Amino acid sequence: MTAWLEAHGAKDIDHPGGTLHAHLVRIRDRLKELGCAEHVQQAGLLHAVYGTAGFDVKLAERDEIRDLVGETAETLIYRYCACDRDVTWPELATTRVLTNRFTGGTELLGEADTRDLIDLSIVNELDVYEHSQEIADKYGDYFVELFRSWAPAASPSVIEEADRVLSNRRASADGEPGSGV
Repeated sequence: MTAWLEAHGAKDIDHPGGTLHAHLVRIRDRLKELGCAEHVQQAGLLHAVYGTAGFDVKLAERDEIRDLVGETAETLIYRYCACDRDVTWPELATTRVLTNRFTGGTELLGEADTRDLIDLSIVNELDVYEHSQEIADKYGDYFVELFRSWAPAASPSVIEEADRVLSNRRASADGEPGSGV
């Protein structure tokens, strides 16, 4: 799949921490390190291929990605890209409702699908947070509160990683231990 990304220009697209390709590989690798399922790891590697609310670049159509990674991973990729974050994120862990920014429709997710979307979202935001001081300064407190609200629905290993990253960054900025997630 990394060759597919290269062929579709991901190494030529800027992203915090280098290129889109480097970011996507880091997301996949971190999801693997945290013990997330194979389909979540695959989704991590391709999570931005349809463009996202925060990154407006489209690399592929759904049928091409479905053929590449299968139905389960492609559905997670689509949900991640389609997510209207302003509407969905604040209550996602409790309502499990995803509002689709492409269609305006909503979808009630099952518990496992909610966990997968939350895990992918947290790992993505942690990577951007670690590679952009501007994002860290602007959204650090927001991420602490958001990830705390997501904790009951997220994988424990992902929440522990969020706590570690956010605590370390806040500690280095303040010179004191951070509050974390």
